[in-house]
Amino acid sequence: MGLFSRNKPKIKIQTTKKDGFSGWIKCSGCSELIHANELSQNINCCPKCTYHYRLSLKQRIQLLADAETFQELFTNIRPVDTLNFVDTESYKKRIEDAVKKTGRDDAACVGTCQIEGHKVALGVLDFAYMGGSMGSVVGEKLTRLIELATEQNLALIIVSASGGARMQESILSLMQMAKTSAALSRLHEKRLPYFSVLTNPTTGGVTASFATLGDVIIAEPDALIAFAGPRVVEQTIGQKLPPRAQKSEFLLEKGMVDCIVKRSDLKARLAFFIEFFTHNERLFDQDDVAKKLPGALKELFKLTEGAYV
Repeated sequence: MGLFSRNKPKIKIQTTKKDGFSGWIKCSGCSELIHANELSQNINCCPKCTYHYRLSLKQRIQLLADAETFQELFTNIRPVDTLNFVDTESYKKRIEDAVKKTGRDDAACVGTCQIEGHKVALGVLDFAYMGGSMGSVVGEKLTRLIELATEQNLALIIVSASGGARMQESILSLMQMAKTSAALSRLHEKRLPYFSVLTNPTTGGVTASFATLGDVIIAEPDALIAFAGPRVVEQTIGQKLPPRAQKSEFLLEKGMVDCIVKRSDLKARLAFFIEFFTHNERLFDQDDVAKKLPGALKELFKLTEGAYV
């Protein structure tokens, strides 16, 4: 061994910095730092400003349905690439990717459940599956759910989260707008209530059909609700839209939605509306109808006037 030789020290040198998720998130509403655990414990709402983050399909059903009461229906319907559609990739490949991502066959989950003891027909769109877009399967499932509610005299609730009609199915997806609307007209003829819940985002052909045909239209706070998005509208008309146009608060002011309900209150409010519209014969069991009916209506109007409820 030479005079100036030495053993190379066994020191591990990290040449690249390892990136990892620390659990902290900058809130999209108030820009404050919040931890992912705080969101999960607060039904995906910012504990500081109540900004509503998107819920998964499972979380949405757990939020609304009484425990262990949801029974999914019509699970045997699957999408077909009838048109052999190809854009940047084939529609068949997009379907396969969406199934791997979500574990589901399409963007709609429908069934029956109980909400505070009231049996209802419930449909939920899953934004994680191709942006909750409405293709033939979504239209068929929702139509069957509406027909089930009509046959069984059930209140109907549909929770929308969608980018609109599914472009890969072309005219077939647009036909679902007419089909779901026709089914809702039959539900209306039977005088059964339909409560539409609009979440962020609800756009395109979904907004232009079943989502805005509810007897009571409920929106979550700060939800984007539109037919065409703000940028498309501005490019078309050549001028800027008013501040926060197409947000649920703006649409409440203009009368397009009936009320804005925070997520924490949504189940209770839906239960109230179900009770009011389907079990109100108690109002007429007494001789003092003149006293009871105005009080009940006053309570309903208080819940739907231009403010959060």
